[in-house]
Amino acid sequence: MALIDKESLFKDLTTRLDSVLTQQLLTEYVSQEKRYILRDWEPATLDGGQFVEAAARIVYHVDSGNLNRAKKVDDCLSYIEDPKNQNTHSFPERKSALHLCKVIRTIYKFRSDRGAVHIDPLYTANQLDSRLVIDNSRWVLSELLRIFWSGDRKEVARAIREILQYEIPAVGRFGEDRLVQRPDCSAEEEILLLLRDGGEGGLLREQLGRFVKKTAGRVTQAIQKLERRREIIQTRDGLYRLTDLGALRVIQDLADKIQLN
Repeated sequence: MALIDKESLFKDLTTRLDSVLTQQLLTEYVSQEKRYILRDWEPATLDGGQFVEAAARIVYHVDSGNLNRAKKVDDCLSYIEDPKNQNTHSFPERKSALHLCKVIRTIYKFRSDRGAVHIDPLYTANQLDSRLVIDNSRWVLSELLRIFWSGDRKEVARAIREILQYEIPAVGRFGEDRLVQRPDCSAEEEILLLLRDGGEGGLLREQLGRFVKKTAGRVTQAIQKLERRREIIQTRDGLYRLTDLGALRVIQDLADKIQLN
């Protein structure tokens, strides 16, 4: 099954959505997720508004037929919510548009209440705040993909995971080759980072042997150990992929190794 990267997703979505707003939406989402993975909680909370602005303007554009890339979030949402039923609505699913408004407002108001618009010297960004923003942003993007992406709706979750796969700074891509650009990583850690970067597509055993800069024996031992710990799995087509346990280890234990320095 072909991988879904940000550019291919962008091209697909822009057949129905404004290209500038779509680019902003995907770029800000990837930035939030990348920061969250790196345990940099503050940007996901403080900068989540840029994602919200793009999302609100996209929904408004579709619903009203008017493109305004600078319209305020509240003005966009108020038009869509339309409590007095005064506006014409063109969003494909009216109930979905209203649900999107509620979640977008949740993110936007939460940031404001936490002092994210005007940074309060007493405010300390934390993981729980960041998690709320990230999870709600994921839902908004998922809903927009469900409605506007031409791909299989069952593949929405995979699409969202895969547009992040190129956002592992420590893994460099050089043509067909990949390199973990951290000499302090063990064979196990290199394998986990490479498979995290590989996404749903996975990597063949031969590729792991070529990409991991350790002796053949150490690579084999690392693969066997990771399989015993259920952190990686070899599928029927011969590809190695991260399991949920492996993905959790990358996020929890290798956050410092994801970065280049």
